[in-house]
Amino acid sequence: MSKAIRIHATGAPEVLRWEDVPKPEPGPGELLVRHEAIGLNYIDVYFRTGLYKLPGYPAIIGQEGAGAVEAVGSDVHGFEPGDRVTYAGSLGAYATHRVLPADRAIKLPPDIDSRIAAAITLQGLTAHYLIHRTHVVRPGEKILVHAAAGGVGQLLCQWASHLGAVVIGVVSTEEKADIARANGAAHAIIGIKTLAAEVKRFTGGEMVPVVYDSVGRDSFHASLDCLAPLGLMVSFGNASGPVPPVEPSLLSAKGSLFLTRPTLATYTAKRPILDQMAADLFDAVRKGVLRPHITQTYPLAEAAAAHIALEGRQTTGQVLLIP
Repeated sequence: MSKAIRIHATGAPEVLRWEDVPKPEPGPGELLVRHEAIGLNYIDVYFRTGLYKLPGYPAIIGQEGAGAVEAVGSDVHGFEPGDRVTYAGSLGAYATHRVLPADRAIKLPPDIDSRIAAAITLQGLTAHYLIHRTHVVRPGEKILVHAAAGGVGQLLCQWASHLGAVVIGVVSTEEKADIARANGAAHAIIGIKTLAAEVKRFTGGEMVPVVYDSVGRDSFHASLDCLAPLGLMVSFGNASGPVPPVEPSLLSAKGSLFLTRPTLATYTAKRPILDQMAADLFDAVRKGVLRPHITQTYPLAEAAAAHIALEGRQTTGQVLLIP
């Protein structure tokens, strides 16, 4: 037997139940992984609440973990028992053991600890595609990053500032403003009531070519007002709820703006690209460009408490669940 956090219906954190489950067996093309650490991400809340649909119930949520391969199914090449792996974007992480498609597993280098991997794979790969592919961040460019003290936000600040960008971070408290600045943000704005005016001041009236917005509903329109003509609105999260329908004419009226809603799954769909992104990510950690901050850990059995803290904006940096 193994243990898992399962939900039998969507709802508040209390629906997360610590239960005995049969230990899974890997099928063709699969690995059996024993988790050493599991990453907590806001997408987990979306699945728990029903914003994102689950295939059925009872369900095991969670998108990210790292650990050791215990068994290998047929038709698997390049992995064997004992290998250490990480992954992101494959539902079913809130468990002591899980089966994982081998084509989504990333072999860990010896110098990358499992806890670091579980803290940074999903958020780090997200930061990678956002600043290297969705919009190619350039030296001297001014960019706006929402939730700049959060997990992805800190990594965006670190990586973009390393590339020479001037990062303007948006946060909810003065304490989080200090965290954003410590991670590379040149400026920090608290709240969104005067967001466009503050961005205008920091950019000398030019506004920014790109906004990275993981907040969603509450910040969407304020973010549009921060963009220069032909700017790109990158809406990659829904922490405050999904963005309501948008008339394309609004983008026209605000300066022929572009809007994208990217996902990690699309950007990592091809295996060679996933491998290259992972190699770039590990190299950035190795060189100190990215400095993951594991600020809190919770026993996996206490996942409900972790969700309460996450939704209550009581977390910064990376948070782990430990089986």
